[in-house]
Amino acid sequence: MNQFDQNNLWHPYAKIPNTISSHHVISAEGVYLNLDNGKKVIDGMSSWWSVIHGYNNQRLNEAIKTQLDQMSHVMFGGLTHEPAIKLGQKLIEITPKELTKVFFFAYSGSISVELALKMALQYWHQKGEKKQNKICHPFWRLSRRYFWRNECLRSR
Repeated sequence: MNQFDQNNLWHPYAKIPNTISSHHVISAEGVYLNLDNGKKVIDGMSSWWSVIHGYNNQRLNEAIKTQLDQMSHVMFGGLTHEPAIKLGQKLIEITPKELTKVFFFAYSGSISVELALKMALQYWHQKGEKKQNKICHPFWRLSRRYFWRNECLRSR
């Protein structure tokens, strides 16, 4: 399995061809990764929820299993479901009382930033403010994202 991985899979931070084999993780618990060679190492690089909650967190595992038994994922466009409604209710509960509407759920930080910018553009568009409907900050120019190409090129 490790030979296939080394010959066929491209990992982040690795060169092609990859001359250094990856560590094969067979399980994880808390901050520890258990490797196929019997070693147990601390994951000092961690990611996603594991950095906050640790690996193999029983509460998270049970919530995921319960959700999978109902549905793994449903697109939110034009559809809704109980977990989204409960999350919205919880957010209203813990945020300032003025925030009672319009929660827009996104699945990552970069998507949430892009959505916030698009919402700002939509706000100014609906207000009829032509000068405020383009964002051409150097950050967007450097990133070369489709957003930059569509919006900033039009303004030149």
